[in-house]
Amino acid sequence: MQNTTDTEPLSQSPPRSPSSPSAREARLAAIQNRLAHEHAEAASSGPSNYVPFDADHEKRQEFRRLIDPGILRVNRKEQALASLQTLLTIAENIIREPDNPKFKQFKPTNSRIKRDLVDPKGALEYAIALGFRDEVHDFQPLYVFKDKHMSDLLIGTAILKEVMHTEAEKQEREERRVKLQKEEEQARVEKVKKAFMDDRKTKLLNDQRTRPSGGT
Repeated sequence: MQNTTDTEPLSQSPPRSPSSPSAREARLAAIQNRLAHEHAEAASSGPSNYVPFDADHEKRQEFRRLIDPGILRVNRKEQALASLQTLLTIAENIIREPDNPKFKQFKPTNSRIKRDLVDPKGALEYAIALGFRDEVHDFQPLYVFKDKHMSDLLIGTAILKEVMHTEAEKQEREERRVKLQKEEEQARVEKVKKAFMDDRKTKLLNDQRTRPSGGT
């Protein structure tokens, strides 16, 4: 995350040089794989089948509830998605550079933080669930990430990715629906127009046939 004293948008940190995955990245990947497995099990299980839950299941459900209904249903859609993206950027920056202190804190007075986390309902609560705690440094309010909550951060990040992926798919389906609707309406208009022109041509031909010929 950028220095929170400015008003520039949050940016992701530069990619690190190629190396073996860190333990945190490996755990995040494991959580994401577990989420995919959980969805596959739920989809293939009948009402009478038992789907086992791992130790992180309740925590994942807690994060899901914080997002829906906690964020998605109480804010405008555009604002809710912007808040989720900001939360994801903050979390991914910490996972990518866990020892970089500038990524582990943010000021609630920062313009983007205020717009995407402080003002919208539920967004700041999600940041707290990720592991941020409010503090005062040099008379300035801050939210600082606590390393002991790294496991929560990893789980919460995986859920953010899951929800953002789902919302992107919903948006794509809606865009396709609107496009198809427009195409169908255009086809209907063209059909009516063609029928009108055909009717005019038919009437003109009939008039020509029934018109008396001139001469003696």
